This record gives sequence, structure tokens and C-alpha cells, in this order.
Amino acid sequence: MKEKAVVADIDRSMYDFRYSDEDSLKVDEGLTPDIVRQIAVEKGDPQWMLDFRLHCLDVYNKSEMPDWGPSIEGLDMDHIVTYVRPKADRMQTDWQDVPDDIKNTFERLGIPQAERESLAGVGAQYDSELVYHNVKDEVAALGVVYTDLESAMRGEYADMIQQHFMKLVPPTDHKFAALHGAVWSGGSFVYVPPGVTVEIPLQSYFRLNAAGAGQFEHTLIIVDDEADLHFIEGCSAPKYNVANLHAGCVELFVGKHARLRYSTIENWSKNMFNLNTKRARVDEGGRIEWVSGSFGSHTSYLYPMSILAGKGARCEFSGVTFAGAGQDLDTGTKVVHAAEDTYSYVNTRSISKGGGVSTFRSAVVVNPKARGSKSSVSCESLMLDDISRSDTIPAMDIRTSDADIGHEARIGRISDDVVFYLMTRGMSEEDARALIVSGFADNVGKELPLEYAVEMNNLIRLEMKGSIG
Repeated sequence: MKEKAVVADIDRSMYDFRYSDEDSLKVDEGLTPDIVRQIAVEKGDPQWMLDFRLHCLDVYNKSEMPDWGPSIEGLDMDHIVTYVRPKADRMQTDWQDVPDDIKNTFERLGIPQAERESLAGVGAQYDSELVYHNVKDEVAALGVVYTDLESAMRGEYADMIQQHFMKLVPPTDHKFAALHGAVWSGGSFVYVPPGVTVEIPLQSYFRLNAAGAGQFEHTLIIVDDEADLHFIEGCSAPKYNVANLHAGCVELFVGKHARLRYSTIENWSKNMFNLNTKRARVDEGGRIEWVSGSFGSHTSYLYPMSILAGKGARCEFSGVTFAGAGQDLDTGTKVVHAAEDTYSYVNTRSISKGGGVSTFRSAVVVNPKARGSKSSVSCESLMLDDISRSDTIPAMDIRTSDADIGHEARIGRISDDVVFYLMTRGMSEEDARALIVSGFADNVGKELPLEYAVEMNNLIRLEMKGSIG
């Protein structure tokens, strides 16, 4: 029998608390048709979903492992548990009914406080299940639907789910999309009716507590014509010395002249393989705004993709990545201009230290019909020492001469003169370097909601500790 993959243990004590999972229900390690059927029974799947899961498993078994990005040799699917049901009996809509250890986890992460102060609705997933979901009455009164995906699939939105589920990200897209389709569990469903503006954000938070497990939530958001929504996604996990896997999927449908802002802070522990897939389709005059912060995980493959399908559709992507010791973070974005007069703007910052590797990949595709389209890509990288690495890999596929496309990239290091200047003003070297890094990332951080911008700066400061010399 193979040994479980072991990943270097890295101190992240601010976020690395956990609770026993001894009372939870777990499927066997590995991936078989029987395990997929067991998950389908646990989730109460309709027949079409069970058939789809088994089809995805077949696609997974026939697909090759990715070999073009960071190594994922440490990920052994024979030792990954694909479904963990926490001891919560069912999803709750009253926070007081959530089991104490799960409630304490999210209290420490600040979720209930955020809901009370600044959110229109919250979903909280613990391992493979949504344990809490709630939306404010005044938002629900607008016709906004915000619920767990399984309830929507079994209820009055069944046809809508079947029409959209894994249509933007088909299982044939890549091996881990197929894996997701076979074992997905949890996630949120959002529908915003035509012309409705949700004034304050909705948020989902995903917490993976179990060692050696995977989390495979599916987020499906439909923002109908002339509607407006800001959705926030957060995620974290405690550290373990065995590999964990995150292979979620996000599908976003933005209607005509609608707007969706999708903000994410990914703060997985550094034994996590983060192989997440996110994709948006934008109709005529619509707008997708991605705000992405990637700080955790051992290895990441993360490239949110926007398909500008209607005339005048727009995409803006702002991202920041911080790769510390033991991390290989391969991030970026892809934009497909498929209609006339579409526009995209990509602005990213990547930071690497302690031997961390940060790779930015971008792909801009302009189809022959996308005349009058414009795209601008700007990426800047900052290396904090001489043992780290930063790479920029842009790709552009332009199929029409009537397009305006630009790309700019810069890689640099912290200036010793600037650090010395700040130290003469009374700052320690550690604080001076942290301030410079925070300033470097500020143009992306200011796009985040306030509490997430604070978290980003806290993470940067945490990563900077002990990095001098």
C-alpha cells in the first residue's frame, strides 16, 4: 500500500485551529463507482445527477493528469477522502442551532459578525456540507434566491439547475473538472431576477476541517438582465502533514447589461492542492469583475475565465498572489472575446519569498467576430530574496485585425535604500518590508471588501515574520 503524501509543515498558527472529526461520516479513501453512488445517496440526487456523476467518473479515469504546470506528484487520489459529512444533522437557518464546535470555528473566522454588520446573506460550508445558510428578509422579498445547491436541485429550481450545471465547465475540460463532477458536494445557488440590485454583498465561506480530505463545492450564480450583485467567497483550512485537495467549481452567468463582482480570498493551509475552476459567461452589455487574492495552499492551479459572449460585454480582473516557503502558486486568468466591442482589463500583483514560486499565466483570445475589441494586461512581480522565483507567461490569440491589445509585465525586488529610509524613520526592518509589500499590493487590496482587505494585510504581515536575513 502506498504511503500518504507528506507535505512540509509550516507555521500558520493564526489560522490553524481545528476540531475533532471523529463523529463525522466519511466515505472510503479513493475513487470508485460505489463511492460515487454512496455520495449520490447521501445528497439525495435525482437520477439525472447520479448518471452525470458516473459519466464524469468515466471521463476522469480516461483523462491525463496535467503536466504543464507545477508538480502535483504529492497528490495521491488513492488516499483522498472525497466526502466528509460533519456531525451537523442538517443545514440550519438559525445560527444558534449549529453544533458548537462548527459554530466556534466560524465565530473565530468572523462569519456571524460579518453577517450581522455588512452582508445580505451568508452560507457556511464545513467539509462536504453546508451547515448554515441564511438571507435577509428584505433581500428575499426582492425575489433573490440564495440557498444551497442541493436544495435548489431537488426543489422548484430543479430545471434551472439542470440547464446550467457544468455547462460552462464541462467534465471534459480537464481531469479535475471531471473529478469535481463525480464527487461534488455543497456550494451555493444564487439567482437575481431582472432589474434587481442587491445593495450589500452575499457571502459563502468554505472550511475544510478533516485531514486527508477533499472539498468539492459547486457555486452557481445567475444574474439576470440588468441586475447587479456582489458575491464574496472565502476559504481556509487548518494545517496537516498529509495532502488535502480543493477542486471546487464556480459557474457565473451574467445577463444583458447586468453586473457581477466576484471577490475571493483563498487562504488554504500549505498542505493543500488547490485545483479550482472558475468561469463566467457575460451577455450583451454585461460586466464581470473578478477580485482574487491567493495566499494559501502548497500548489495552486487557478485561472478564472471570462467568456465575453455578447456585444459590449466587459471583464475586469484584479488579482494578488503571495507565494512563501514551500509554495508553488500558478495563477492568472483567461478572457475570450467572442463578440464585437468587448473589453477586458487585467491587473495583477504577485509576491514571492523564502523560495516560493509565483507564476502568472494570462490568455487573451479574440475571435474573428470580435471586431472593435480592446484588452489590456498588466502584471507586476516582486521577489523578496534571491531564492524565490517569479514567472510571467502571457498568451495572445488574436483572430481579427480590428482589435487593440496590450500587455505589460515588470519583475523587481525590494530596494535596500527604501528599507533603510523607512528604518531611519523608526520602523523595524520587518515592518518596513511588510509596509512596502502591502503598498505593492494596495491597488488590488483596495478592490476587496474592507474586512478582506484587512485580512490580506494581516496575511502579508504574518508571512513577513521571520523572513529577514
